[in-house]
Amino acid sequence: MADVKKENWFKRTWGAVCRYFRELKSELKKVVWSTPQQVVKNTLIVVACVLVVGVFIWLFDFVAGVSINALIEAFQ
Repeated sequence: MADVKKENWFKRTWGAVCRYFRELKSELKKVVWSTPQQVVKNTLIVVACVLVVGVFIWLFDFVAGVSINALIEAFQ
């Protein structure tokens, strides 16, 4: 029986890295990139949503804090 010799570790690893980047490049060619106008529009929507949610959280925290302080003072 002939002994089958494995490639050395560096060649196997380098081949895997090269294959990964080749496949990455081919996948990136398939991506539909957003236009700058779409990016700005989506960014503004996200910022607006974050602000609205932040205001609701702030209001809830304020009302809860006032309520808890009123309860604490009522029972003291």
